Amino acid sequence: MRIASFNVENLFQRARALDPANWEAGRPALEHQARLNAVLGRPEYSDDDKAEIVDLLDALGLSSSDAGPLAVLRQNRGRLLTRHPDGQVEITASGRADWVGWVELTRGPVDELSTRHTGQVISDLAPDVLGTVEVEDRPTLKAFSEVLLPAVQAPAYGHAMVIDGNDFRGIDVGVLLKEGHAITSMVSHVDDTDDEGTVFSRDCPEYLIEGPQGSRVLLLINHLKSKGFGSQRANDARRRRQAVRVAQIYEAARAAGEDHVAVIGDFNDTPDSEPLRPLLADTDLRDITESPRFTSDGRPGTFRNGTKGSKIDYVLLSPALFAAASGGGIYRKGVWGGKNGTLWEHYPDMSGPHQAASDHAVIWADVDV
Repeated sequence: MRIASFNVENLFQRARALDPANWEAGRPALEHQARLNAVLGRPEYSDDDKAEIVDLLDALGLSSSDAGPLAVLRQNRGRLLTRHPDGQVEITASGRADWVGWVELTRGPVDELSTRHTGQVISDLAPDVLGTVEVEDRPTLKAFSEVLLPAVQAPAYGHAMVIDGNDFRGIDVGVLLKEGHAITSMVSHVDDTDDEGTVFSRDCPEYLIEGPQGSRVLLLINHLKSKGFGSQRANDARRRRQAVRVAQIYEAARAAGEDHVAVIGDFNDTPDSEPLRPLLADTDLRDITESPRFTSDGRPGTFRNGTKGSKIDYVLLSPALFAAASGGGIYRKGVWGGKNGTLWEHYPDMSGPHQAASDHAVIWADVDV
């Protein structure tokens, strides 16, 4: 069974604020949108709250219209504000109960060739079980499998599953399974909480997968808190809480008798990081890169240029699965390496990073189960 993890960075549509070519403009928009929705969720709006709402709407280009370049104000029932002819914005709602709505990020199409290269990567590697990170939703993942993969002479996958998570940007985690493999049970952890509140930025879904001849693997897919916006201290703390909870879920599965467990995904941190210690150092999970059967290309990282500090994607295996590993590697052909794309071979029709399948290489493991 070939198990792989691939951050596809959306398949057909992506929040415009997440466009890597416009990251300097997009990053503040992510912060403003997150803060604005937090303030809008308060039961009552103080004068200071209303002033902050006006400032944040202006920062998002929403002072004169509900539709801005990077965000949209949804006013589904009731009204948040009144826009006066002189340009003044007045917050007329007194609190959350006065209106129903939110601010969401606008989305735009992903480059067509980029999407095709995503399909080519999957076709080349042909994993039996593919964990997908930053995928829009299940209909999109299913359509990608049924339309794009045949377009690159690859068979569609037999099963596609995504459980909607906590991220409002449409970057969930999902799984594709080849024919002959089936999901026999699913558990979502989207509502898991600890003393600080909701744990997961997306989800940590458990998929119990049965393969040919009765092989059985429990798959946990993750996309842990990023370093992209907000304070690094807060991000690290959230990522550590998530690592603690993933470790607890893993240990509970092992205690319940599941010997073949794989924890995969984009963990947004390096193997030596303190936030990931509860998962990487305090459990018996092993990274496929530690296996003597793993084939290294000399670059330890999985993100962008593959440096040591960019090892953020993982395939972690329980002891029994690690012992059964017969191969593994990092597949980079869909990533634009270096300023001129010369760090490794990429697809010949890829002319720049905007046409890359992703900024993330695929990490994979072959296990004999």
